[in-house]
Amino acid sequence: MDTPLRQDQEAPLKGVRNNIVQSIRAFRVNDLQQAAQRLGHHFLYANLASAQSKQDVLDLIAQQFTFPSHFGKNFDALYDCMTDPLHKSGPQPGFIVVLEQIPANAKFDKEAREQLLDIFRDASDYWGDRKIPFRCFYSFL
Repeated sequence: MDTPLRQDQEAPLKGVRNNIVQSIRAFRVNDLQQAAQRLGHHFLYANLASAQSKQDVLDLIAQQFTFPSHFGKNFDALYDCMTDPLHKSGPQPGFIVVLEQIPANAKFDKEAREQLLDIFRDASDYWGDRKIPFRCFYSFL
């Protein structure tokens, strides 16, 4: 039987939907990491400040999320790594994902940024359909 979360376990996520992709705004990465630990959720963090292109972004995410070496390094493969294999590996407690300093330049333009965030929105929907919390926070460089 699930026990209700105490208010201190939920902080700083109080009022944040279970399945959402949103700007990191006033949240601090350390606070989100501690919240994930308290909740028993996976914490996935990628700092993308050094990325210049889509390939750079995918490489950094793969490295920092410790994806398998066979990761296809495209948006479809990113979605696959964030969903089905994890689901098949057994029950999942939940996810807090941080994508910090997503590049905003000619090689990674607004369309590329939206495509990237759409992958995480789709992953959030995937996990939401399975009643698993998936919260993704992002910032732009």
